[in-house]
Amino acid sequence: MGTDIENLARKITFTLFTAMSLASAGIILAATVNPLIGTELGGSSAWAGIPSAVFLLGSAFSAMGWGYAMDRIGRRGGLTLGMVSGVIGTAVAGKAVIDQSLMLFLLGIALTGVAQGALQLSRFAAAEVHPPTTRGRAISYVVLGGTFGAVLGPWLVGPLGSIADQSGYPELSGAFFGALILYALVALIVFTWLRPDPRDLGREVARRYPEAGPAEGPTRSIGEILRQPAPLVAVTTMVVGQMVMVMLMVITAVQMKGHQHALTSISLVISSHTFGMFAFSIVSGQLADRWGRLPVILAGLGTTMLACLLAPLSPEVVPLAVSLFFLGLGWNFCFVGGSSLLSDQLAPAERARTQGFNDLLIGLASAIGSFSSGLIFAATGYALTGLIGAVACLIPLGLALWWRAGQRRVAVPS
Repeated sequence: MGTDIENLARKITFTLFTAMSLASAGIILAATVNPLIGTELGGSSAWAGIPSAVFLLGSAFSAMGWGYAMDRIGRRGGLTLGMVSGVIGTAVAGKAVIDQSLMLFLLGIALTGVAQGALQLSRFAAAEVHPPTTRGRAISYVVLGGTFGAVLGPWLVGPLGSIADQSGYPELSGAFFGALILYALVALIVFTWLRPDPRDLGREVARRYPEAGPAEGPTRSIGEILRQPAPLVAVTTMVVGQMVMVMLMVITAVQMKGHQHALTSISLVISSHTFGMFAFSIVSGQLADRWGRLPVILAGLGTTMLACLLAPLSPEVVPLAVSLFFLGLGWNFCFVGGSSLLSDQLAPAERARTQGFNDLLIGLASAIGSFSSGLIFAATGYALTGLIGAVACLIPLGLALWWRAGQRRVAVPS
């Protein structure tokens, strides 16, 4: 890659990493108190999960719209507008907590979900300015920003709540005004530093380096793209990996509570899971570039299946922490490997809208996993929940093996 383009790509990737880190902190900051506010404003614990569901649906249904928008106004414009949506959403949600308005609160949460829909596409913006030899690492570097947010977000809840309380506002409103500042800072960073637009630099990369993916040509529909084996494997892997991860993660806390584990023990297990999700992002990206996308995808699906089968074997903290760590690691390999593979298959004009559709499916998978986990657990128990997750992984695993077999037949003609 030419030195100028390489330097610009590094600058863009670092900007997107910074944006992901700060915006993720804002998202997790708010998410930490959402169940408490849902319960308080709804008047019942039955409302505890509703704000998270509204957030996930806002993210899912906005993702494809952001894809089309970024094709028209660029990645910089789309991400900036997304962060502005986060500013407005957190302001509305914070005001709703002060006014004790449930409907206004859910509206604000939906707008923050819209911001998340834009933010998640930033990993593809990093990918398109790199050739395949470094694309996996670029994606994983942006995903790694979620680690910073996972640590910083919850840590800020207490201090911000104290500030709000001392200022005469409800303690829980502090999280949203902290998130507002983070979203505004990210909007400023993206608007100022995300130059040149990754869309435009990505087109130049595609012209200079044909191995970076399909160049300009007749634009395929999303249906045409997904009828090809490689994009189908990439999307199915990310969607199923997301659904299984959310389904088992959500219900593990309930399983532990039923076995009389303390909140500190539950937090330890979820922290182990989060560590697995993000801490090894650079490793998964390097492996995707070195080994290839398919081996990383297969490793991710195998690790996710292993986690689903191991988790029900013991209700004790350490075995559950190990299982949930593997669940997070498997998700990371599926997410980074699948994102890299999908990026490889798309021409510049096809990228944002196809990637937006992919993230729409991922968001819906999150919502389905979250909603179904409680129903499956209540009807069948934790063991069968894990088994269902493992069986679901067979779908992308079968597609991936079928694709690999097809590649071998082409490579070695009869």
